Amino acid sequence: MKRVAVVILNWNGEKFLRQFLPGVVQHSGAIADVVVIDNASTDHSIAVLQNEFPTVSVIELDKNYGFAGGYNHGLRKVSNEFYVLLNSDVEVTPDWIAPVLRYMDSTLGMVACQPNILDYHRKDWFEYAGAAGGFIDKDAYAFCAGRIFFEFEKDLAQYSRNEEVFWASGAAMFIRRDAWLEVGGLDEDFFAHMEEIDLCWRLKNRGYKVGACRESKVYHYGGGTLDRQSPFKTYLNFRNNLYMLVKNYHTSNLRLKLIRRMILDGIAGLRFLTEGKWSHFTAVLKAHGSFYGNMRTLQRKRRKEELSIVEPNLIGVYNQSILKYFFLLKKRRFTDLNPEDFNR
Repeated sequence: MKRVAVVILNWNGEKFLRQFLPGVVQHSGAIADVVVIDNASTDHSIAVLQNEFPTVSVIELDKNYGFAGGYNHGLRKVSNEFYVLLNSDVEVTPDWIAPVLRYMDSTLGMVACQPNILDYHRKDWFEYAGAAGGFIDKDAYAFCAGRIFFEFEKDLAQYSRNEEVFWASGAAMFIRRDAWLEVGGLDEDFFAHMEEIDLCWRLKNRGYKVGACRESKVYHYGGGTLDRQSPFKTYLNFRNNLYMLVKNYHTSNLRLKLIRRMILDGIAGLRFLTEGKWSHFTAVLKAHGSFYGNMRTLQRKRRKEELSIVEPNLIGVYNQSILKYFFLLKKRRFTDLNPEDFNR
């Protein structure tokens, strides 16, 4: 068994397996075991894996558990020291693993990390899912170096220095197995989207570090499972953001923070309405309905997490409102933001 397992979660993705798995095997096989967890696909994924990729280990699940549940169930059968959670629609590059391991091994307390994630279709631009590493603002809205909301930056080597961040993307996340087990993996109530931010937040509440290794890069096709313009994704993003806020925010009055979020999410919903995006407006309402309906469960999770807090690591928190700076002050690039407004 090798030190690293590159683990791809697949659901009806035979197209992406044929397109991207050969490169993963070519550029990872010497240093890592390659594993595919199949979420009960109904296409020809299993036959493709068995017939065309004999060196790849396959873990077949009995049903589609979603992103979070799929990894949780599948990784119980993987015991390598490092997991690399890799989307099936990611093109890796030569020597993409070694720099991340060197960075993590040389940084005390770093248990999760991502490479730079660029756009497969425009390879000199950063991609939505993680870009050059993730941050959150004071209201727990997530954004990235290289991508704020839907404003993307061209890669001009402005993010070439390895850096500690707040969260690493689940599209290409390196994580130590021991840390994964300590926090209990991904929260399956999220189903999909933002579960990796929640995971990283739980790690940081325990004092661990999360990094972005800018010496390594991969290319993400994007929209392989759920298009980012999907109303269902809007629902998951708004709902899951509130979920992780209640679970993990312990630094001041949560009630006031939630009131502020209700107002801000209401403004976002009205913006969808004025743009004629009725289905997205409805998605925001449904997200809040689900949030209120699950408050008791979230409170239990919050109390459980409180027992594990040591000394929270708040590096990567932006102590301003990213909504204000992006929409009102027109600060559209991460490099436009004042570095002194971040916890470093």
